Amino acid sequence: MIKKEAKNKVRRRKHARVRKHIIGTAEKPRLCVFRSNSQIYAQIIDDSKGATLVSASSLEKTIKSDLEHGGNIAAAKAVGKSVGEKALAEGIKEVVFDRAGYIYTGRVAALADGAREAGLKF
Repeated sequence: MIKKEAKNKVRRRKHARVRKHIIGTAEKPRLCVFRSNSQIYAQIIDDSKGATLVSASSLEKTIKSDLEHGGNIAAAKAVGKSVGEKALAEGIKEVVFDRAGYIYTGRVAALADGAREAGLKF
């Protein structure tokens, strides 16, 4: 009998493999995405310092009040816009996008589009 490996285990292995090549620097930090079934989160990270520069999630009061549910495409787009606006306020204009092993479609793509609309370049 063939046993199927858990999706999150496969995703974590993909993320570890990709992280060997995607590194956030002070000039071009890394925009990392995490999605759960009910929420979505985004962080801009400087890997040279090991510090989170900017973060946003669908749990923030400003975003949560406008949304019916935090785990859909509308929430992802709002989180992308929020993280993009916060990054521009911090002086970050260009980032490296890290999709964390998720497929670039649906909520992950919507978050990226929202960040681009806010003015981030990647």
